[in-house]
Amino acid sequence: MKVILRSDITNVGRQGEVKDVACGFARNYLIPQNLVMEATDRNLKIWQRERVKLEKQREEVINNAKEVASKMEATEFSIKAKIGENGKIFGSVTTANLSKLFNQQGFNVDKKDILLSDNIKELGNYEVNIRLHPEVLVKVKLAVLGDK
Repeated sequence: MKVILRSDITNVGRQGEVKDVACGFARNYLIPQNLVMEATDRNLKIWQRERVKLEKQREEVINNAKEVASKMEATEFSIKAKIGENGKIFGSVTTANLSKLFNQQGFNVDKKDILLSDNIKELGNYEVNIRLHPEVLVKVKLAVLGDK
């Protein structure tokens, strides 16, 4: 089924693109969520009229994400973790822990947007990648401290 993307959809495409997706995916998820509209001649004309307004909104969102990214880069984050006798962490520092830390600092970050290759299991300094927008990726400095 050919659809017009009304917003950026991970693993599908960017706003405004005309894509071919599975009929069930479109009917059961994308259309009810108002993420796409069917690519008919009429809808393509409507989309052309809406496109300018939506591009301005998209630029605003990207600029806001870039501002947040610059603030996050300037901030050094630290998290305390319980450690044992040998200096290893009990358990690990997960994306959920980091999301909670960032939210306490005033940055609204979902745990799905924190890109860790693996959970943090040792004390030290780390660089953590965060996706604030599909086009805005920020690296923040994180210090994992021991708490006995």
